Amino acid sequence: MAQRGIQPDSAKFCCSICLDLLKDPVTIPCGHSYCMSCIKDCWDGEEHKEIYSCLQCRQTFTPRPVMVKNTMLAELLEEMKKTGLQAAPPDLCYTGPGDVACDFCSGRKLKALKSCLACLASYCEQHLQPHYNAAPLKKHKLVEATMKLQENICSCHDEVMKIFCRTDQQCICYLCSMDEHEGHRKVSAEAERTERQEELGLSRQKIQQRIQDTEKDVKVLQQEVEAISRSADKAVEDSEEIFTELIRLVEKRRSDVKQQIRSQQEEEVSRAEEVQEKLKQEIAELRRKDAELEQLSHTQDHIHFLQSYPSLSCLSESTHSPSINIRPLSYFEDVTAAVSELRDKLQELLSEEWSKISLTVTGVAVLLPQPQPKTRAEFLQYSCPITLDPNTTHTCLSLSEENRKATLMAHKHSYPSHPDRFTGCCQVLSRESLTGRCYLEVEWKGEVDIAVSYQDISRTGTYDACAFGYNDKSWSLFCYNKNCDFIHNNIKTKTPLPVSSRVGVYLDHRAGILSFYNVSETMTLLHRVQTTFTQPLHAGLRLPYKSGATAEFCELK
Repeated sequence: MAQRGIQPDSAKFCCSICLDLLKDPVTIPCGHSYCMSCIKDCWDGEEHKEIYSCLQCRQTFTPRPVMVKNTMLAELLEEMKKTGLQAAPPDLCYTGPGDVACDFCSGRKLKALKSCLACLASYCEQHLQPHYNAAPLKKHKLVEATMKLQENICSCHDEVMKIFCRTDQQCICYLCSMDEHEGHRKVSAEAERTERQEELGLSRQKIQQRIQDTEKDVKVLQQEVEAISRSADKAVEDSEEIFTELIRLVEKRRSDVKQQIRSQQEEEVSRAEEVQEKLKQEIAELRRKDAELEQLSHTQDHIHFLQSYPSLSCLSESTHSPSINIRPLSYFEDVTAAVSELRDKLQELLSEEWSKISLTVTGVAVLLPQPQPKTRAEFLQYSCPITLDPNTTHTCLSLSEENRKATLMAHKHSYPSHPDRFTGCCQVLSRESLTGRCYLEVEWKGEVDIAVSYQDISRTGTYDACAFGYNDKSWSLFCYNKNCDFIHNNIKTKTPLPVSSRVGVYLDHRAGILSFYNVSETMTLLHRVQTTFTQPLHAGLRLPYKSGATAEFCELK
């Protein structure tokens, strides 16, 4: 019988099979005890075996031992239960990796349930009881078990820190408050915690509100994604149907042309063969008459000759027109020319319409525009090579540096005629079209327009129709004498900043943003315009006044 006041080790009275206090305990020959039902069930599962073993020491028995209830042990357990004996804690109550261990357990340590900020120790449920029962310990501050108790100790004085210095915004001990923190604004850690707790509550409210708002955004975006997918699937389906219809129409027209050609061929061949047959018959008749006339020419009978000649010499009218021999034949070459002309028109139409279709597709946007670049390194991520199109070059301009540089000449060049060539203004467009995000830089000298323009800007006509910046098809930065003006649709906007000899042009086509910068590491903005671009753009240069003016698209790496 355990003496009152001594807490026995409950693990010694637990069954090693069910890990609970022994019930109807039996002791097997090796001396180890089990619940009668536990060892019986265990050995019943080994009936096919002739040897039985202890689960703890592995001693074997043959034959199977007879199990009898250990009356003394059973009575002992009943008495000890009355004194508060409980089952040993399961393995989950023992410490594992990352668990806080009880500082007072000996041997295998149990998990700590609470940590005491006054004792700076952690306790399992058993060792925590004095803090609930002893009056002096009831005043101690208990918190959830933590490994960070040592953070509450001042590293300088090895004292518990209970004060917060607001001047230095740090926790200190009472010795610190009388030493290096003397004269500072100080409050108890508990008072500071109370104030910060209120701030924490407000912060949590803001965070929770942001979570709710963000969750709404996520839901909206998910709906947008689903809508995009549905719309894209429908567009693909409709486009396939439309293109299939177009292909079917072209196939039908191809079949119709083929059938018409073959029908006309058959008709013309039939007519030609009919005429050919009549001509052959006429030739045969003429040869017969010629033979009769030849035979008549050899007769010696004058009376027969005179009587026969009139009927033989009479010729019937020819069945064909002499013009058939002199009319030039054309056959079906004109049909091929007409079909070729149709092909060229379709190709031109498809090319024009494809740009609109492509721009419409890339114009689909759900998210807001991304942040614009700020440093030159960020701009260079969107750099694109630019070359000038010789077919658009005005005759007063000369191209060099692999068609990246334009120079205004005093005399005109004899460039070949081309429908894309500017004739009304000394300007040139790039070969490359600009869509998406693009960045380019221009070195300039003299007086220069640095522009972007739609491809269909007028090449001839009035100044306002074709000059960059003077119509609704182009946007231009006119640079002169370290000054610059932005021009669009014949409206000029003065730029207050001086312009450098190298200008950066940034285009976000989808967002409708066009910006001009003085090039440096910080990239000084000269002018920005927000609009809607309805077509792909091309870079352009205009050198309108002084010969010797130059502008060059820089190679960017």
